Parts: sequence; C-alpha cells; structure tokens
Amino acid sequence: MGAETPQGYGIIMRLEKKNIGEGMNSIGKNYFDIGYMDTLAEGESSLHRLDPRAKLITTAAFIIAVISFDKYTLSGLTPFFIYPAVLIAVSGLPAGYILKKVLLVSPFAVVVGIFNPLMDRSVLLHIGSLDISGGWISFFSILGRFVLTVTAALILIALTGFNAVCRALTKLGIPKPFVVQLLFFYRYIFVLSDEAERMVRARSLRAFQSSGMRFPLFISFVGQLLLRTLDRAQRIYLAMCCRGFDGQIRMIKSMSIRHRDIVFVSVWLAIFVFLRYVNVPLYLGGLLMGVGQ
Repeated sequence: MGAETPQGYGIIMRLEKKNIGEGMNSIGKNYFDIGYMDTLAEGESSLHRLDPRAKLITTAAFIIAVISFDKYTLSGLTPFFIYPAVLIAVSGLPAGYILKKVLLVSPFAVVVGIFNPLMDRSVLLHIGSLDISGGWISFFSILGRFVLTVTAALILIALTGFNAVCRALTKLGIPKPFVVQLLFFYRYIFVLSDEAERMVRARSLRAFQSSGMRFPLFISFVGQLLLRTLDRAQRIYLAMCCRGFDGQIRMIKSMSIRHRDIVFVSVWLAIFVFLRYVNVPLYLGGLLMGVGQ
C-alpha cells in the first residue's frame, strides 16, 4: 500500500534513478579517467617544463634498455625502478593512479607468460629446499619488464600530453601519416567511450529493471557501438576538414631544446647504460658476502 502513495512512488523513482545513474556513470567515469592523463600534463613541475623530445628520447632509451635483458634476468631489472620512482616523486604525479592503470592492463602480460612454468621446467635457482624453474623466472621477468615499460609510457603521457608526444615524434623524423593515425587512434577512444555511454544510458532508461545483458544482446550492442562510432568519427573528420585540417599537428607551445633538456637526457642515458651492463644487486650481494666472510 505504501508504494501506491505519492510518497512511496517517489521513493521508488529515486531508487530507480540511482540504479540507472550508477550504470550510466561507470562508462562516464572511465571516459573522464582517460582524459585525466591530459589534465596531469598541465602541471608546472620542472619535468613538465622539459622539452617533449627530451622526455620521449629518455623514455625510449629506458624501454630499449629494459627489454634488451635476457629472459632469465630478474635481479638486473630491479634498479630500473628508480626511473619511474624519481619521475613520480619530482613531478608530483599521483602514484596510485599510475599503478591503477598498470594493474588494469597487467592481465595481458600474465596471459603472455603464464605458460612459461609449464614449458620450461629446468631448475635454475635454489632457495633453501625450494627449486625454482626457469619458467617461473622468465614469467616474473616478463611481468617486471611489462610493469617498467608501461609505467614509463604512462608517465611520459602524464608529463607531456599525447598531443605533445605526437608533435615530438614528428620533430624527430617519424613519418607524418603514422603520427596522425596514432593521434586519431587516441582521440577516437573518446568518441568510442562517449557513444558507449549514450547507448548504456538509452538501454538503462528502457530496461531499468534488467540486472544484466544477455550474450546475444551484448553482441548486437557491440556491433551497433562500432557502427555508431565510425559514423560519428566520419562526421568529426569532415568537420575538421571544413575547418582547415591539413594533417599538421599544431600546438600553442613551441618546442626548443635547452641546456636542462640536454642534461636530463645525458644523465639518464648514462644511468641506463650503467645499470644495463652492471648488475647492481648482484654486485652488492657479492660485496656483502665478501664482508661477511
């Protein structure tokens, strides 16, 4: 009886609006979460003010140094965590946000290396009575390299902005068609998220009592999402052409290599080379063992 009264009806409607809003906002939060990377790039720290080319070259050198290790190398990767740690500390980037993004894509690395322990069972390490096979070592090596490279890439975007990164690629001689496609791919993620939010909102308003989506309906949903996204992307591109887009990436801030940019690149390159050819944890372990004896 209470539900039939105006007061009870109002309570029900408020509850339904809350459920619908939660369903709609889940994609919306992810949409704004993607754009938050560009917001972080507007910081005023000393690292934010560096030339994008300096940060891009340093990040590329870091990634090359990390992935060049042998698949059984694990201890040698540990000192490389100093690079993302220093950049996050100096720039004031939210470490929790970066870690959340790394964990979000970490299942891909797990899928790549999860079968290594089954395929490579040769024992390479003994810890007391525990025998560790080469498969487990290579698996954790893959995870370590994945965390380092993805974290470095995210920090680069958070410090520079994706537009500035693409501009830096152009300045470094990367072919313009590749850079423009990369920029469009990033921007169309926003279009895809926006269209997904619209469709989820429409479905929630028409079937607010439904708790889930059946598989055939989900397939149709994804197909319609791709068609709507392609159609809207075409309209956006035509609007850009009408406003004079010619494939050039233009930015308000100019790029200029300064003394501090050269110092930044030189210091980090020297550190990377040193850490690549000197296994610091192994060397320190040998020193401690020698002192103990």
